[in-house]
Amino acid sequence: MSNLSDLPPAIRLLLEAGEPACGQFLIHGVTRKGKAFRPSDWTDRLCGALAPYRPGAHTDEGPPIGFSPYARPVVFDGDKCVHIDVRLRDIEPVALTFVLNFARDNDLLTTAVNGQALR
Repeated sequence: MSNLSDLPPAIRLLLEAGEPACGQFLIHGVTRKGKAFRPSDWTDRLCGALAPYRPGAHTDEGPPIGFSPYARPVVFDGDKCVHIDVRLRDIEPVALTFVLNFARDNDLLTTAVNGQALR
């Protein structure tokens, strides 16, 4: 797995900003070339892999099953997306690196929640 230094500059700035408005982004189920990402359940699979990284999970205070509040499947403008909160980094930095590399490696459109394109 690569480190965050080889991510696009806009994503690195997002991670370094620390502001709540800039601390959330969407990974769209559409590539930058406009193709739908497959398999169709990719959002559930990705969020399932990130489910252990949530508040209270290490002490069993969290819910026994469910998605992390920092990685949730959502639908935005008809596209399946994953909503990521960069506070995921506070629980497990490698998990945030993984999800960012996943988006980059699969050429998926990524936008800040406030609407600014990150790529």
